[in-house]
Amino acid sequence: MAAFGGVSAVVQFVGQLFPEALDPAPVLGGSVLLCVAWAVARSRQPSAVAQDFRRPNMTVSVGCGDLFEERAHLVVGFSDTFDTDVHDGIVISGSSVQGQLLHRRYHGDTVRLDSALGAALRDVTPLARETREDKPHGKLDRYPVGTVAVLGTRPRLVFAVAYSRIGNDFVARSSTEELWLSLNRVWDAVHRYGQLDRVALPLLGSGLSRLHGLDEESLLRLILLSFITRSRERVICRELRIVLRPAEAERVDMTEVAAFLRVLAADVGPTR
Repeated sequence: MAAFGGVSAVVQFVGQLFPEALDPAPVLGGSVLLCVAWAVARSRQPSAVAQDFRRPNMTVSVGCGDLFEERAHLVVGFSDTFDTDVHDGIVISGSSVQGQLLHRRYHGDTVRLDSALGAALRDVTPLARETREDKPHGKLDRYPVGTVAVLGTRPRLVFAVAYSRIGNDFVARSSTEELWLSLNRVWDAVHRYGQLDRVALPLLGSGLSRLHGLDEESLLRLILLSFITRSRERVICRELRIVLRPAEAERVDMTEVAAFLRVLAADVGPTR
């Protein structure tokens, strides 16, 4: 209807100048086809969106991809015990982002990853320690939710954040409040160690952390709002990219995400 209003205005204007040049039937048919084509183009779901911000100067993008192929610092979610054991999938699923971190960055070497985590957490005091009787597999020390272990070297650091609690039944659980707290801790760590370089992260909370109160699009909005809110306080990085898995992307309306980013950017230029 919006397109039809625009076409009608043009036709009326041209008709007043050249009344004999317009044949009603072709004009009507052409107008309808043009309006339908415009509507189809406008309603087509984009595969990715990006928005530039001016205050601060940064870019935020969302799209499908392979997190570990991104040329950026990575954010990877962990549980409060920073477990890494993917054997038999009892403690950690090998298909999870944690499992992919082990296989693709550490070539399946659990000892090496555990050593890096231990070094990164050496100044953090655990909240509690489980017994082997209560937790027969995995690690025993529990760290505060929101703890961030910075792994690797620049320009491709890994910010490992404990945003869920793993029970002794090996089920990870989190909440909206714990995710928000953890995201804030991540932004603090990125600001401190990232040197404003590009950062990529998955859709935290959409996997096995049992954060079922939010769907994929709500989780995405939460992450975006957290990042942009903290960026208004101080610059965190020049570019943030949220990398979705294909199954997650199917449940996210990119048109709505683009509109959400435009609102957050306020007076910034158009979404790409």
